[in-house]
Amino acid sequence: MLNIWCIAEHRKGKLGRISFELLQKAKQLAEKTDVNLTSVVIGCNLTNDVLKKLFSYGAHKVIYLEGKGLNDFSAEKYSECLAGIIKQRGPDIILAGSTTMGRTLMPYLAVKLETGLTADCTLLDYDGTNLIQIRPALSGNLMAVIKTPNHRPQMATLRPGIVSNLEKSTASDGELEKLDAAINLKNRINKIEHKEADGKFNITEAQTVVAVGKGIKSPKNLDLICDLAETIGAALGASRDVVDRGWLDYSRQIGLSGHIITPKLYIGIGVSGAIQHTAGMQDAKQIIAINKDPKARIFEFADFGLVGDFLEVVPALIKKLDCKNLVL
Repeated sequence: MLNIWCIAEHRKGKLGRISFELLQKAKQLAEKTDVNLTSVVIGCNLTNDVLKKLFSYGAHKVIYLEGKGLNDFSAEKYSECLAGIIKQRGPDIILAGSTTMGRTLMPYLAVKLETGLTADCTLLDYDGTNLIQIRPALSGNLMAVIKTPNHRPQMATLRPGIVSNLEKSTASDGELEKLDAAINLKNRINKIEHKEADGKFNITEAQTVVAVGKGIKSPKNLDLICDLAETIGAALGASRDVVDRGWLDYSRQIGLSGHIITPKLYIGIGVSGAIQHTAGMQDAKQIIAINKDPKARIFEFADFGLVGDFLEVVPALIKKLDCKNLVL
């Protein structure tokens, strides 16, 4: 039987959507072989009701590593907790989300386990021996198919949002194992400030994202874009140029050095379509681009493109949508 561990995420006592997406993608491998799915949670003071939600999405077992100070993510602490139990129990495959946590934790863990890691996968398969890890490469111009034949466990991170509809399983219960995760690592990190977006306004989880590029000319024009985002219930994202100029903070950056997003709808305003940015949003279900330059690269990715001055287009769009009280 193939033993797959999925690393769950939580914030403010609630499990993140990626925790359930991982289980659903892993469950699809059951069509090729018998699969035993374990969800691993690291934290402190999480309730049984929260942990047991993982059974409803396919987990056969939940391992809860609990320890003081583990509610705040630390790559050093989390990898230390995981490395010991992984070496002891030897799962075949370990999956995590391609989120801020997953993209930081999994490289640490791969080094400790002396195994490989494929990041930002969009598809998984199984050939009877190896996990087939499929991800975009060369800025999305081709799909790379990767195996880890000589080392175990096989490890990969998956992009959030690749599961459009979460399906609950018929099972509502399973084995819940709680373990003491006390570790002796010296804390080298002091948290001085923490800002966290709520729900639909978090670009990694939002189903609708309005993104701005340097083509909006000035941070003064952000109010207009925010009006559009509020009208349709969208999260606000940005290109790297906008973040580098200090117009918006890094938490909103979309691209290879920011967040990889897969919303149902992406609207790019004043976004030129640089490779670094499009690699982070090209898997959106629908893409709308508004740009004054008809030759802007973003139009190559757009399902709908509008060539025009956003200062004229966006107010007209807000008026039209607001009249319909439309929230996407």
